[in-house]
Formats: sequence, structure tokens, C-alpha cells
Amino acid sequence: MSKILLIDDETDILRVLSLSLKADGHEVLTATEGQQGLAIFEEEKPDIILTDVKMPGMDGIDVLRAIKQHGDESEVIIVTGHGDIDTAIEALQLGASDFINKPVRDKALAVSLKRARERLEVKRQLKEYTLDLETKVDVATRELRRQSSFQIKLIRSSNDGIVATNQDLRIVIFNPGAEKIFGYPQQEVINRMGLPDLMTPELAEGFQRAMAADKSVREFPWRETLIVSQQGEQIPVRFSGTILTEKSRKMGAVAFFQDLREIKRLQQELVQSERLAAIGQTVAGLAHGIKNILHGLKGGSYLVDIGLKRNDTAKLKSGWQSIKRNIDRTSELVMDLLTFAKERVPEYENCFPNEIAADVAHLLKQLADDNGIELVLDFDSTISEVSMDPRTVHRVLLNLMSNAIDACLFDENTDKKFRVGLRTTGENGSWIRFDVTDNGVGMSEEVQSKLFSSFFSTKGHRGTGLGLMNTRKMIEEHLGTIAVTSEPAAGTVFTVRLPFRAAKTAEPGG
Repeated sequence: MSKILLIDDETDILRVLSLSLKADGHEVLTATEGQQGLAIFEEEKPDIILTDVKMPGMDGIDVLRAIKQHGDESEVIIVTGHGDIDTAIEALQLGASDFINKPVRDKALAVSLKRARERLEVKRQLKEYTLDLETKVDVATRELRRQSSFQIKLIRSSNDGIVATNQDLRIVIFNPGAEKIFGYPQQEVINRMGLPDLMTPELAEGFQRAMAADKSVREFPWRETLIVSQQGEQIPVRFSGTILTEKSRKMGAVAFFQDLREIKRLQQELVQSERLAAIGQTVAGLAHGIKNILHGLKGGSYLVDIGLKRNDTAKLKSGWQSIKRNIDRTSELVMDLLTFAKERVPEYENCFPNEIAADVAHLLKQLADDNGIELVLDFDSTISEVSMDPRTVHRVLLNLMSNAIDACLFDENTDKKFRVGLRTTGENGSWIRFDVTDNGVGMSEEVQSKLFSSFFSTKGHRGTGLGLMNTRKMIEEHLGTIAVTSEPAAGTVFTVRLPFRAAKTAEPGG
């Protein structure tokens, strides 16, 4: 059995794979990140490394490069949970023995480990052959024969289709990989068919010219093309070829075909999953926006109810104005969905940032009061009329304030006097800083590191996992920044900095 090193930042996956491999009799080493995995690799020299692609810091491709730069003969299997075909192909080009997808299936893992062990055995035997070739002539002769036999086995065991010809382009080698791709059995091909019979006219003509001309290309670089199988199926392949020479004499040609059917299928699945993700993101974003607007409608309707009960015209007017504002925001949200797929350019117009912040606080005041949460407002009086995108400011503050209230609601410490703060500060003459604070449940460093990731939420089924991601997107589109500091059980501070321009002056007569 083998010594196997597992590298994955997801501890549950490490534990399950480790138990499974140990049950199969393997010696298993584990690491939760790439740098740690490299240190264990250098010390323990495992036979096989099984590493995830997507990891913070040093990812799986970096680990693969580092191992191959050592010139080590260990085999690396890449694991991806994202259907990343380009990354998988890059890994294979860098020397990975295989790649498998998450969730890792026992059968797929067993096949990959078998291939890796076979490659290790091949390398071991090649090393022995190289050493033995330096011995006596009779031993060298036997080793050469064994090497020839091994090369035949290597060609036969290759997953790629390998087709070799003589100088007339008559096929003399047609391995099982080629049988699977072209659909012809060996006995119908070897010494009976020519290489042009299997290729597109363009490729066939290229090989014929190369063999006929005195000076011609000797290497056909990798390219994608279609070949037609015996059954008439068009099969996507990656192709490369070489003209074989000995002392400038052309002896034949060899062509390599990589079957891309599975890769193309995975690419189609990836495109489909991205479409579904986009649909899900749109729906979730809509739900998140409507939730915020409903808070405002609830507050407005509450004021209207109070005004009706008390015959208070001021309350009625205030509540109706709040409802009208949120009807307008509903309309804006629908319009935003129509341009969801496009990058949004900020729409600068004159506005008063402090008034926007006050409006957000007003929309959420009833929700805060209903839950015993104090809103603490501190607005910089030096901030006057400026030019910026008021919709971005409003939506960002509404999202962050709503989350701050939620952080207090999720705190199980009932002895706290909960507070949510909103502060505005002018900075450097061209920036406005918005601080949203709470003394709620707080967050660990691990949660903070994932906070702006798509579909990550600390609210379980009650959150979409898109609110903060969309918030950061809006801020970055406005060329601003967002930062967060938090401590578990102590609270959180979100700091947003947005640039502004001088307010536009109305033209005379306008």
C-alpha cells in the first residue's frame, strides 16, 4: 500500500478521506493548507499527494508546481469541486497524474490511485532500467529488450490515442486508446489503413506534405479538432503529431489524440450550472431587496395606523411619505433587475449624505424599537450637499443597518442593552466615511474571511448569502472601499468610504 498525503482546507473532507484510505491499508498524512502540505511532503516524501485546487493562500496548482520543481517522483492527484476544466487541463500539463471532482466518489478515487501507483511503478522501473543500462553489455541488451516491452505496455496503457506509421503513412501502431476514440479494432487498422484514413482532409494533407517535402514541419502543435469514428460520430479531440526521423531520414509519423468528450460534457454542465447560479442569484437578490423595503413599508403603515387611530394628520403624512418612498424603491429594484447582468456605472447627482443616512435610520426605527434596540446616530455637520450616487449610498447603508439589527437579534445574551450606530464623517475633502456599528453577536476571524463570498451567510435559511457580496459590488462600482472588524459576543463595525464630487451648480435660467 502507499503513503498518501491529503491537502484540503475542509477538515470534514480530510477526515472522511483519511478514514477511507486508512481502511484500505494506506498510510495517511493530512494538511489543511498548501504550505503545511509542502512541509510534510519534504519531510515524509509520500508516494501520492491528493490536493484540493481551491484553497486560501497556496492553492493546489501552486502545490503541484512546487512538488514538480523538486524533481520528485511522487504523483499528484488534483481534486476540484468547481468543475474547472481549464484548471484540470493545466494540472495535467504540469504533471498531475489525474484529476477528480468533489464530492469524491470511492470508485473514482480508487481508479485515480491505481493510475498513480501504476505511474509510480513505471517511474521506479525506468529508474532501475537507467541504472542497469550502465552495467555489462549482456545486461544492457536484456534491459533494452525489457524497456522495449515496457514501452509497448506504456503505449497500450495510455488513455490517449496513439497512432504510429511507417514512411508511407501506413499504420503500424494503434493502441487501445485509439480504438476507444476511433471505434476500429486493431486488426482492421494495423497494416491495412493509412493515417489519412482516420483524419480530416486538412490534417491528412499536412502529414502527406511533411513526409514528401525535403524541408517541412516536423512537429504538429496541439490543437482541437473533430474526427469521425467508424460509427459516424463526430468526436472532439486534442491532436498533436511528430514526423519521426533517423539521421535526417524520415521513418514515419506518430499522432496523439486526447478524447475531449468527457471534458466537453463537463464544460456544458459548468455553463448550465453558471446559468442556474445566475438565476438563483437574481431571485435571491430580489428577495433580499424586498425584505429591506418591507421594513420601510411596515414602519410607514405603522405610522398610518397610529395617525388613523389618533386622527393625527402629521403621523398620517409621515407614514404615507414613507410608504411612497418605498413604493419608489420597489420600482427601482425591479429596474435594477433588468440591468442585473451589466456592470452598473454610478449615477452622480446632487444629494445630502446625512439626509440619506437619516432616511435609512427612519426606515428601520420601528423594527429597532419593536425589538428593544437603540439607534445611535452621529452625523458630521460639516458634510453638506455633494455629488455622488444616492441610490448606492441608500442601498449600502440599508443593507448594513439591517444586518446590524439582525446581529443583535441573533445574540442570545438577553442581559445586553443592544445598540446599532450610524456615523458619517468627512475625510480628506473628497471622501465620506460611513460607520455602521452594533454590539450584537459578532463574528469569528473565519467567518469574517468568508463574509463577502457568494452564498455565504451566518443567518442559516434566513439569509441569501448575497447581501454583503452585492453591497461590496456596489461600493466598488462607486470606487469606494468596505472594511469590517468584529469580535465574537462583542459586536461588529463596518466602515465604508465613498468618494464624492463637488455639487453641481444649476445653470443660470435652468
